Amino acid sequence: MKKIIPIFLLLAIIVTLYFIHKSDEPNLEVQTTIYGNVDIREVNLAFRRAGRLEKVYREEGDNVKAGELLAELDDITFRNTLSTASAEVDLAKAKLEELLAGYRSQEIDSARAEVKRAEAALANADSSFKRQKKLISSGATSALNYDSGKASKDEARASLAVARAQLSMLEEGIRSQTIETARAQVKVAETQRDSAETAFKDVKLYASSDGVVDARIFEPGAMVNSSTPVLSIALRDPLYLRAYVGEPTLGSIKQGQKVTFTTDASPKIYHGHIGFISGVAEFTPKTVETTQLRSDLVYRMRIVVTDADKELNQGQPVTIALQPAESPNDK
Repeated sequence: MKKIIPIFLLLAIIVTLYFIHKSDEPNLEVQTTIYGNVDIREVNLAFRRAGRLEKVYREEGDNVKAGELLAELDDITFRNTLSTASAEVDLAKAKLEELLAGYRSQEIDSARAEVKRAEAALANADSSFKRQKKLISSGATSALNYDSGKASKDEARASLAVARAQLSMLEEGIRSQTIETARAQVKVAETQRDSAETAFKDVKLYASSDGVVDARIFEPGAMVNSSTPVLSIALRDPLYLRAYVGEPTLGSIKQGQKVTFTTDASPKIYHGHIGFISGVAEFTPKTVETTQLRSDLVYRMRIVVTDADKELNQGQPVTIALQPAESPNDK
């Protein structure tokens, strides 16, 4: 009897150590139920220009369509800038057209007449100076008259040179460099006008996608900076779930696999399918409740909801049931 008792004690110790060892082993059980949250994507809509908010056409909870006008800025400043830029384009084009047309025949005829007048004035000044030159040697005229005659002749010669240069320029026409400069000025003016036109269009804010107004951030009269969100749009189609699975479960799930899920607020059963499985492990987020330890590494999974309704809200906890993956023979 004394020998039997130690044997029972030894067996008890062995059994105890076995269960302790089993309790320390990681839980490799494949999950069929996982936990996650509703993940509704949002778009924050903002103007590309700063200004005073004039109109907001939608309220929170309103359904909107892609391309729908949602809000407007006061456009008076942008309108005036566009008008000025358009006028600058017209002016630059008029100058270019004038240069391309060249000088008018009347302008050339006038320049020729001016040359003849300058030639006659020079001839007259030359004759007067020659008379003064003869008289100065005999003392019949003063040195002042002699100097005045010489100055008049020099002035007439200079006037003739200017008239001839002006006529030559008109007869040769506009230089190509001048025309190219005018063309460049037209392009600069058009670029400034296009920029002003873009700024004028930017006073209107349109919906980028179908969705629901989640937040109306500013009201008419408020001054808003560029890139400052004015409205937030929730994109409910498609609607997603964000969930996490442990490594042992990865081998039993695949992209496209069907799931069902419920919320705490309703017994209704919703349907969806796995749209994405991350290939990068991460620690379990604190917002996700699982049966495993929070220190376990998990993989993020995105589920596409196929029958979403208005009862599903951002961040709402959900319980997800993984449906058996279809085998090739089932198809």
